[in-house]
Amino acid sequence: MRSIVDKVIAIDAMGGDNAPVEIVKGSVEAIGVFGDTKIMLVGPEKLLKSELSKYSFDKNKIEIVNATEVIGFDEAPTHAIRRKKDSSLVVGLKLVKEGRAGAFVSAGSTGAILTGGTFLIGRIQGIERPAIATLIPNLHGETLLIDSGANVDCKPEYLLQFAVMGSVYAENVLGVKNPRVGLVNIGSEKEKGNTLTFAAYELLEASGLNFSGNTEAKEIPLGAIDVAVCDAFVGNVILKYSEGFAKALLAMIKKELLSGLLSKIGALLSAGAFKRLKKNFDPSEVGGAAFLGLNGLVMKAHGSSDARAIKNAVKQCRLFIENDIVAKIEKELLKEK
Repeated sequence: MRSIVDKVIAIDAMGGDNAPVEIVKGSVEAIGVFGDTKIMLVGPEKLLKSELSKYSFDKNKIEIVNATEVIGFDEAPTHAIRRKKDSSLVVGLKLVKEGRAGAFVSAGSTGAILTGGTFLIGRIQGIERPAIATLIPNLHGETLLIDSGANVDCKPEYLLQFAVMGSVYAENVLGVKNPRVGLVNIGSEKEKGNTLTFAAYELLEASGLNFSGNTEAKEIPLGAIDVAVCDAFVGNVILKYSEGFAKALLAMIKKELLSGLLSKIGALLSAGAFKRLKKNFDPSEVGGAAFLGLNGLVMKAHGSSDARAIKNAVKQCRLFIENDIVAKIEKELLKEK
């Protein structure tokens, strides 16, 4: 049975390019959709009260937690976490650590969120490194990419743990039964790759996961696997390329559709389909990426998150909490020992 705290989600009101305006707006929208959720907005009390005064909402559903400092994107993560103890990011993470909130969402610095989450909340017992799990669109739905930004240098056992965590998340949050796990590599053959992927392949093959073998990056958007496992160097390149390619592709389609009278008529007739296609590539529809491996939920929203992104991040948090992902990861780790 879920506790009251599980329904409380702390949000960094000062994180991201559009803070606090879009963060506050998204929080208000979230409690309008998810009536049993309470939000703790973390940031300067006076400023947040001013922003909230623009909206009509149930005052019992949003609480302001005062924090006087902000960690910028250009600050060294470890130094910032230690020095700015009253920052919205540190105060928000402590709400999870102290058991006052069931999850924390921030659109702030990725490095600071990961560093703060590791130091303040701690790792799940047995997890060597937390990893960022990002959902990217494919032909049939979504693929979970892990790690997409936390660990540039990895050991084979880290990749095995990423696979375990990603598989648990895909099955319980995304609803994918027996998720197919692929090791991102330069070829599908077992002998392809480097020292890291050779060793990781052996571990994954011997695991109890539904391991599909090596997967080339081109197979990911085709939906060949449900969980794509790699180190953060490879994962972040895939993620950033995917984001850029999606923008370029949509721009190219738009340019062609507006190039002549007949194509403009076609564009008008296909406006609905184009809108749905654009929605598939919009990161706001996902809300954020979960830091898997921490002893509590920390969700990293995109730096340019708007209100819709924050609302959808809250939705992801609810699914994570309802399915008790931390406990299930712990359980799966025991099976791999």
